[in-house]
Amino acid sequence: MCFPSLMSWVEFIILPGSGREKNVALQACFVVGKIVQFAFPVLYMWLRHPDQLAIKRPSARGLETGAAFGLVVGAGGLALYFGWLKTSPALASTPERLHHWLTEFNLASPGGFLLMAFFIAVLHSFLEEYYWRWFVFGRLEQYLPLYEAMALSSIAFMAHHVIVLGVYLKGYFWIAAIPFSLCVAGGGIVWAWLYHRYQSIYAPWISHLLVDLALMALGYDMLRRYW
Repeated sequence: MCFPSLMSWVEFIILPGSGREKNVALQACFVVGKIVQFAFPVLYMWLRHPDQLAIKRPSARGLETGAAFGLVVGAGGLALYFGWLKTSPALASTPERLHHWLTEFNLASPGGFLLMAFFIAVLHSFLEEYYWRWFVFGRLEQYLPLYEAMALSSIAFMAHHVIVLGVYLKGYFWIAAIPFSLCVAGGGIVWAWLYHRYQSIYAPWISHLLVDLALMALGYDMLRRYW
């Protein structure tokens, strides 16, 4: 539960450079960190609980419920951004910081951003649901009451977002980074419930994917000044 926060601290606090050129150390750390994070659960389960590695089919009801939540949250985020946050001082330095991050990954172009957006919104959201809901929440659920497992897994899921948002909302930690991080925890609780209710990661994944697509749209709008 702590490993993603450790990696976010290294990737967003320790390793970033000037943001004017690609950062090989940061790129290597990112790749290795993701490999370790997402390989560990399946390796652990293969060694300890191989009978629980079966792939479960998605349910139509679960996909509908997950999509509905994702659309509502995504639309709310877009409305909040274009209605208020776009011109808020809290986001004044965010585009520059985001552009620096993309530059260090050699992705500071419309095509590079879209490639990163696809990875984050589609592939990474699936891997996060596999990691946080199937593995972390699924393991906690074996030892804790349902709502405690939902809360603890979602707080852990929130933790690395606190670090990332603290970087992009510098100077607005308590009034912006923390409230938005708590929204992430709330989303994690809903996604844990979806996983528990439908016994499949597909319901929370479609929801997560739609929310991330909305966030990628915000990021693209912020970066238009650089293109």
